[in-house]
Amino acid sequence: MARTQRCSGLSVALLAAAAGYCVMDCWGPSSSLTLVAAAGKAEVEETSSSFFTKVFAAAAQGMTAAFIAAILSAVCEPVVNRLLVKRMTVAQAWAEITFELVSNFFLTTFPTNMLKFPVFEMINMALSFTALSGSVRGIVNGFLFCTIMLPVTNYRFRKSMGWEIKPALLYQAYIPTVSRDIIYGWARGVVGGMLSASLAPESMVGKAAVFGLTIWAACIISSPCNEWRGYTLQPADRKLPFMEYFKPVNYARSTGIGATIMGVALMVGMLVTPYAEIAFAFLKENMVYTGVGLVLLIVLVSRSSKK
Repeated sequence: MARTQRCSGLSVALLAAAAGYCVMDCWGPSSSLTLVAAAGKAEVEETSSSFFTKVFAAAAQGMTAAFIAAILSAVCEPVVNRLLVKRMTVAQAWAEITFELVSNFFLTTFPTNMLKFPVFEMINMALSFTALSGSVRGIVNGFLFCTIMLPVTNYRFRKSMGWEIKPALLYQAYIPTVSRDIIYGWARGVVGGMLSASLAPESMVGKAAVFGLTIWAACIISSPCNEWRGYTLQPADRKLPFMEYFKPVNYARSTGIGATIMGVALMVGMLVTPYAEIAFAFLKENMVYTGVGLVLLIVLVSRSSKK
């Protein structure tokens, strides 16, 4: 029975990867690289680059990152959300994580990331054309992104927890969430600028490390509002009292581990994304072999799951 469930989960993961590749083939790396390269050439050749070219290039680049982040989030988010809302220990949270849960949750993280990442990048790129400072852009970005994407965020949260999806609750915890995202956006702009100026990383690994550290610090700074959000999202029949929920040990565990997971995951995502773009470009140039390989993998896993 356990073997069948594992194979079934693997089948779901492979099908998700196949679907992911098909979407990335339409929207992803090659178009991303082409658009970004075109935008870069336009900057050299023309002093006034096209606003829409840059915005859509950012969206395409965001789609590539979305695929990588979806894989990482499928593992990380169920753990982080259990630490935040259920106040579990790491061991307790990890005990609830199964391959089947992760592979099925990927079917949620991938399509929602394909909405969230491009929207974030488009807002960020659009704001870069304004005269706003980095910290103010972060505040505006946080407000706009949260307001537009909160239903997607809450849908994804409830799926990660295995809770019922109720349309009336998709804008639940708006005030704490928008407050968190505004503070996070501001902190990311301020801390990122400070770290980049003081450390001046030149290598890709150095830049990724600074990016991960920036994310970690921004998560810590915005953590009081994140804890407020977690408290608000508790089910009414299992809601912990205020003083018990906000025990220092619970806060430290949830915030410290959650921020570390987010920082490391996004740092890894930044390192992997360029290679993923190259891999997707190679696969796109060899569509016949790619299609045959995916079909063979799915057939083999399907057969093994029947044994």
